[in-house]
Amino acid sequence: MPARADARIVGLNHSDGGVSTMIRIHNFPRGARGLRAGWVCAEMSLAYEYAPVGYPPSATFVALNPLGTVPVLEDGAARITESVAIMLYLAQAYGPTQLLPASDDPAFAEVLDLTVFGEAALGACLNPLLAARFAAPDDEKRGWSVERLEARVHKQLAWLSERLGSNVWFAGAELTLADISIETALRMWQGGLGGPIPKNLAAYRDRLKDRPAYQSAVLVLDSLQNPPTTRDYSAASQPRAGSER
Repeated sequence: MPARADARIVGLNHSDGGVSTMIRIHNFPRGARGLRAGWVCAEMSLAYEYAPVGYPPSATFVALNPLGTVPVLEDGAARITESVAIMLYLAQAYGPTQLLPASDDPAFAEVLDLTVFGEAALGACLNPLLAARFAAPDDEKRGWSVERLEARVHKQLAWLSERLGSNVWFAGAELTLADISIETALRMWQGGLGGPIPKNLAAYRDRLKDRPAYQSAVLVLDSLQNPPTTRDYSAASQPRAGSER
């Protein structure tokens, strides 16, 4: 599909009301899965704004998403509450983009497979592990379910490590939605749970952190905790690969 936008300024929105003419991403401060949405926007140079969500979510937000989960994307009449669906929507609605190859591209099926895997397989194990780590009583933090889930994560990481091998990215010669989906889960596993990853996945993560769009998206996400009044968060304003981080 032809591109629907070519905007480059990224901002913060702190209003619960009103109608936005810009892509709006509702997210908790440092909400991990919201990174997927902002990162896709940054890679595609799409204008977007974050609407920080408190905890517990306000009645206004619950009216928007009765499940009270984040991220939520609003784009005109579109409202999407699943992070992988948000990525696929942005790539298709505002593409074409290298992030999602055309359906006749040999890499298309692999990108879809790994994009969904990053959340439906790997990511799905992490929420109960995070809940057990930070919310369960001390005498219930370890148990059969936690041990089984951790074993499953280790198996998935070993499979990802073998699949990546010595390649730069997971599906083809360019970064795709698969990489963004998987990196978000790896970030949660390492950052939230202190879990180990194979050496080639650690090097892979370092390559991703060098990307200006990644740096831009993380900067915006981190800034939801102490948002400035005005700041340019466009990828173009961030340090170029190799000069920092």
